[in-house]
Amino acid sequence: MTKIESQLQLVQERIQVACQAAKRPASDVRLLAVSKTFSSAVVSLAYAAGQSAFGENYIQEAVQKITDLQHLPIEWHCIGPIQSNKSRLVAEHFAWVHTIDRLKIAQRLSEQRPAHLPALQVCIQVNADGGSSKSGVPPSEVLALAQAVASMPRMRLRGLMCIPEPAPDFAAACAVFTSVRALFDTLNLNGLGLDTLSMGMSADLEAAIASGSTLVRVGSAIFGERSYPG
Repeated sequence: MTKIESQLQLVQERIQVACQAAKRPASDVRLLAVSKTFSSAVVSLAYAAGQSAFGENYIQEAVQKITDLQHLPIEWHCIGPIQSNKSRLVAEHFAWVHTIDRLKIAQRLSEQRPAHLPALQVCIQVNADGGSSKSGVPPSEVLALAQAVASMPRMRLRGLMCIPEPAPDFAAACAVFTSVRALFDTLNLNGLGLDTLSMGMSADLEAAIASGSTLVRVGSAIFGERSYPG
């Protein structure tokens, strides 16, 4: 068994235990492997170990991997910030986008999504805890943006995503995630038909699952610590 295969298995076991504790079926929660800074070869190893959905933060790096691995039926998710000049690359190469946080980017993605591809699956990023360094829409503005995005062609609004600041303990983490779940429920009461809560990473996936997450984004617990270019 490769190291990536064993690490993937450990993460899946964590998800199963967290689901059991939350009295939820393990099938409720998908695993997104965050492969930013890791090579196409490493992604290929993870795919061979059974992982088919991968999240990328850096658009140009991701497009290179998508090109390298186009022979594999990988589902690629954009989970990083999107600048206007990169929106076409995102619209043309990814299946999912988790980080819509303003109307302009949503409009560009809708206009630039090629007609031969399926609708782009999208989430709105919420700045749930008011972190000043974080991207995301304030909770008070999410409904208006969600309604606008839901009406756009070539896109399907699936849910919400958040990246809260590290919490001091499990209860504090749950409080933030639960606030996003409540917002998700409010959007559905307004007829938006959402099904995805992209919440939780390597350090806090248990709290996220306890609070209703349907997709956890895990990188270092699968691939190890990242080394960034100096």
